[in-house]
Amino acid sequence: MISIALISADHRDKHLENIRKGLTVLLYPVQYAINLPISAVSWLNESLTLRSTLSEQNERLHDENLVLKARLQKFSALEAENVRLRELLDSSPKAGERVLIAELLSIDMDPFRRQVVINKGSNHNVFSGQPVLDANGIMGQVIHLSPLSSMVTLITDPTHAIPVQINRNGLRAIAIGTGTLNQLEIPHIPNNADIQEGDLLVSSGLGGRFPSGYPVARILKIDRNPAVPFARIIAEPTAQLERNKEVLLVWSSTPDAGVEAQPVLQQTGESK
Repeated sequence: MISIALISADHRDKHLENIRKGLTVLLYPVQYAINLPISAVSWLNESLTLRSTLSEQNERLHDENLVLKARLQKFSALEAENVRLRELLDSSPKAGERVLIAELLSIDMDPFRRQVVINKGSNHNVFSGQPVLDANGIMGQVIHLSPLSSMVTLITDPTHAIPVQINRNGLRAIAIGTGTLNQLEIPHIPNNADIQEGDLLVSSGLGGRFPSGYPVARILKIDRNPAVPFARIIAEPTAQLERNKEVLLVWSSTPDAGVEAQPVLQQTGESK
């Protein structure tokens, strides 16, 4: 009965409130110590879960970043290819004839030859002796055929020659391959001929092999020696022979366009 009366009095007058507050303060460290392992385990689980989640997210983002970078590189390559194709298509009206874009498959590794293989052949109506161009000028001509591919000799090949003329004054000459990277030789030009460094050489159209008026090379160096009758002239091709991935095959509108041609060095009389 006494305890009930004390409880009733405390409920009305709050006499034991201070005692309870004091006991709560004293018991808080004990409660904290009891709850500490549980809180630590919970914190550790959350930390591990968060770390695992962050690690997975980081790995996923890393993979996505690699994929996006690869796609970006592909887009850059496609953009560059698109530019090259546009340049090729822009150059095709100059010929005024039927053209076909082909891609390079391989390059002849023989150091004494300058030849490449393209992915168009007799099944695509390609013919031996057919001119091959890029967006900047003449590259060479087809020399061997298979149904699905063709071999092209470049104008820098030592067995190749092409009739040209100086765009500035119309002086005719022959540009012969030297076998050296991006270098042609123009033989049998007298020392007193009107030719200058920087002159543009274009195809003359003689022989009916190459369309006339297309850039071939630009005069790079002229060595005039009074002891010999002819100047030594070196020219640099305008076509990007060592960089192109796509080339342009041209069908001439002349009647003998499809006739199998002989090597230029044998055909033209200007090389004599």
